[in-house]
Formats: sequence, structure tokens, C-alpha cells
Amino acid sequence: MTTFFAIFGALGLFLYGMKVMSEGLQKVSGEGLRALIRNMTRNRFSGIVSGTLMTTLVQSSSATTVMIVSFVNARLLTLTESIGMIMGANLGTTTTFWIVAFLGFKFSLAKIALPCVGIGVAMIFFKRPKVRDSGEALIGFGLLFLGLSLLKKAVPDVKSNPEIFSFLQDWSDFGMGAVPIFFIFGVILTVVVQSSSVAGAITLTLAAKGWIGYEHAAAIVLGENVGTTITANLAAMTAGTEAKRAARAHFMFNIVGVLWMIPLFGVFAGFIDKITPGDANDPTYTLYHLALFHSMFNLTNICIQVPFVKQLAQVATKMVRQKEGSSEESEFVTYQAPNLPQTGEINLAEAEREIKGMAELTQVMFRGFNEVYENPDKDLSARVKELKAMEERSDRLAFDITQYLIYCTSSELSRERLNEVTVMLRVISELEEICDCAYNLVRLAQLKYDKQRVLPEGTQEAIQNFCGPVDQFMTFYIESLSRKVTMADIEVAQQLEDTIDASRKKLRKEAVRRMSDKANIKSEMIYIDILNNIEGIGDHSLNILKLLGQID
Repeated sequence: MTTFFAIFGALGLFLYGMKVMSEGLQKVSGEGLRALIRNMTRNRFSGIVSGTLMTTLVQSSSATTVMIVSFVNARLLTLTESIGMIMGANLGTTTTFWIVAFLGFKFSLAKIALPCVGIGVAMIFFKRPKVRDSGEALIGFGLLFLGLSLLKKAVPDVKSNPEIFSFLQDWSDFGMGAVPIFFIFGVILTVVVQSSSVAGAITLTLAAKGWIGYEHAAAIVLGENVGTTITANLAAMTAGTEAKRAARAHFMFNIVGVLWMIPLFGVFAGFIDKITPGDANDPTYTLYHLALFHSMFNLTNICIQVPFVKQLAQVATKMVRQKEGSSEESEFVTYQAPNLPQTGEINLAEAEREIKGMAELTQVMFRGFNEVYENPDKDLSARVKELKAMEERSDRLAFDITQYLIYCTSSELSRERLNEVTVMLRVISELEEICDCAYNLVRLAQLKYDKQRVLPEGTQEAIQNFCGPVDQFMTFYIESLSRKVTMADIEVAQQLEDTIDASRKKLRKEAVRRMSDKANIKSEMIYIDILNNIEGIGDHSLNILKLLGQID
């Protein structure tokens, strides 16, 4: 029993160290990593790289795939994009094996673990954020290896305590016939610990202690590849259709990999044995053999299946049917996923992506107003209905992204990133106001035609000219969401706003003069409301640029 609790505690320290190191590395990489992720989901190959990088930082393919499923559920990723990232996640998780192989049992872990913790603690008292964040990562690194050291001590030596894990040796006596048994053991182990990295650490420890040989450990690794898919599927159970499809695609990708590997297992394991120095069954070299086996298997599996990403997506779509009467377009998303891992820095990149999508929606709605206003002779009732749906969607998006950002703050974020979250929340509020103004404009344009309000000659052209700078302003803030906003940008924005404000005052003065000359007062009031809403969009646009300028 004492041994059990010692192993349990060592795994807990290992897992906690991994978490702290992951969060620290995310903070250190910060904006650079987020910019990379924003741009690396555009195709299947960049998605693989992105997934590999994310998992290297998170140190758990289970955590990464749960996060990917959450992003798909939130429509931050498409199903095809998610498959590429899932492939990369499988490759990224192999880094844990290499870390343990090169550092884990090569020398006394305690000799480096405690100094890392000590130096890291000293670093977190520095004022510079990068130094503090690096210190946090170093503390996590030290705790991870301290946990690994304790795990190594907790697992008894095979010669001294043959009775404790005797069942493993009993299985080993079956030779290659034991491969399916160890495969199933790997599946169960990963499902129980809910982390492929922790399961891998246990496997490497058992191999290093001589409890299992190279080929049987490799079979456990294959089982871990399948077991890690269970976590994502559990996370997707209460999610939307697309999220369920992403989880199924992950399962199929790993299952297909195992299916082609089973008949070639002996040949593949033998090939790895030949190209890796040392005896595979010598605990000193077993770790290197396992690390290379894990990496080569996942890399080969990616190479085999990457041409068929679209087909995987199609099969996943057929496996998870959309419910009758529902529409993917009409389904709203829930960003606050209870299974979302604590990876705030990475999550912010996806939040930024969706905010930009909301910003693009504002421009679509504004141009929709222009379309309705400039075509009085056309029946655009269907278009007005579409714009109404967009306005409702913007309201829900604003709420969902806000919830998502609030959830991100539950992770350990740097001070700069917390300030950035505050700015993003205010930007969302401004975007929502712009959507409201745009739909007000659509309603006013429709009212003008429904009530047959006739505006004086020249006002049609005046509105068109007035809308030009506003549309330009929208393009400006959409582009600014993807880059650093400078003081020069804010000066340009202020000039645009001054131009819009001056035009509004001029046009409003002309309308008031016409009203005093007994013009159609109701028509002129509609006209003034249109001017006010357009000018309001300009005000909110300037606010967005000023807010973005506050981000370091």
C-alpha cells in the first residue's frame, strides 16, 4: 500500500510540474506563439506543425485534443483544420519520451530538479515579466523531474521485489503473443490517468526498471495512442455536432495507425532496434528505442494519412449525423467548455481569431445597409431577414466570446495578457454596438421604403459619400486586429473620425434647414437618424483603435 501511495504521489508531482512548466512556457513565448498559431491552421500541413507545437508546450496530447475539440465546438476551427492539428498533437506528445530518455534516467534527477526549483523561485521575484515567466517554467521543469525521480524510486526493482508487478512478467512470458495484452494495458492505463504523457512516463519507468522489455513497452505505447482519444470523445459528448466529428476523426486517425501497425509490428520494432544504438532490452538503451519508436510511428502514420484528411472528415461527418431540424448555421456556440485545459495563452490566439471574425461581420452588415438603401425598387425582404439574423448572431457571439475570455483568465496569465483580455472585452462591446447601429440603419432604410418617405434630391449621393470613410474605417480596424497599433495609426483614425463628424454636422444642418422650409419632416427625421447611426459607427470605430493601441 505504501508503494502505491508513493507512486500516486510521484505521478501527481510529475503532472503538476508539467502543468506549471507548460503555463510558464506559454507566457514566455506569449505573443510570438499566438501569432504563429493564428497563421498556422490555414492548411493541413501548417495545422500539423501548430498541433505539434501546442502539444510540446502543453505536454499532453489528451489536453491538446480536448482543446481542439473545444475550438471546433466554438467554430474557431473547421473540422478539416482540426484533423491536421490532431495529427500534430500525436507527434508533439513524443517530446515527453525524448526528455525522459535523454535526461530522465541518465543521472540523478534530484541533482538538477532542486536547483531548478531554487533558481526558478528566485527569478519569479524579478520585475521583468519575461524573467518571472521563465522562472515559473524552470520551477515546473524542476518539479517535473523531481516527480520523475520519486517515481523511479517508488517503483521497486524487478530483482528485489518480484512479487509486486509479477503479473507484468507473467504476461511477458508469452513473448510476441503478449503484444495484444500490453496494447490493451496501454489503452486502460491512459484512460485511467487521462494523460498520454503521464502514461508514457509510467511506461518508461517500468521499462527502465526492467519490468517489461522493449517490444512489450512499444505495444503499451500503441495502446496509449488509442487510449488518449477517449478523453476527447468524452469532452465532445455534450458538445455540438462538429466537435463530436472532430473527436471521432481523432479516434479514427489513431485506430487506422494501429491497424496498419499490428501486422508490421515485429518488422517495425526490429527496424527501430537496428537503427538505434545499444541493446533494446538493456534498460540503459530501452528508453531511446521507445522514444524513437514512438516518434517514427506517429510520423509515419501522419505521412500515410495526411493525403486523406478530407476523406477522414467525410467519414467523421457520416459517423455523426446532424440532428433533423437543426442547422449548423443556426446553432450557436458555447465557448466556456468545462473540459477546456488550462492553456490561457494559447486560447487567447483563438479568441483573437473569433473577434476578428466578429469585426468582419460588422462590415458585412454595414454593406448590407448600403445594398438595401441604394435599391428601393428591389424586393430585398429576404436580405433584410439575413441581416437581422446577423445582428442576433453578433449578440450571441459577443456573449459567448466574453464568457470564453473570462474562462481564459482562470488560467495563469501574465500581467500583460490580463490587460490584453480587458482590452479585448471592451473591443467586443464596441463591435456589438456597431452591429446594433448597422441593423438600425437597415431598419431605417426599410422604413423609408415601407412608409414611402421621399428624401430630397442629392441626399442619396450624400449618404453614399458619407458611408465611404466609415467603410474605410471598418477595414482599418479589421486589419489592426492582426497587428500592433501605433500612435500614427491612432492619428489616422482620429482624422477619419473628424472627417465623418464634420460630414455629419454639415448634412444634418442641411436637413434642419429643409425642415424649416416645410419639407417632409418625417422623411427628414429618418434621414437624420441614418446620419446619427453612421456617425455612431465612426465613434465606436475610433474607440476600437484607441483600445488596440493600449496593448503592449
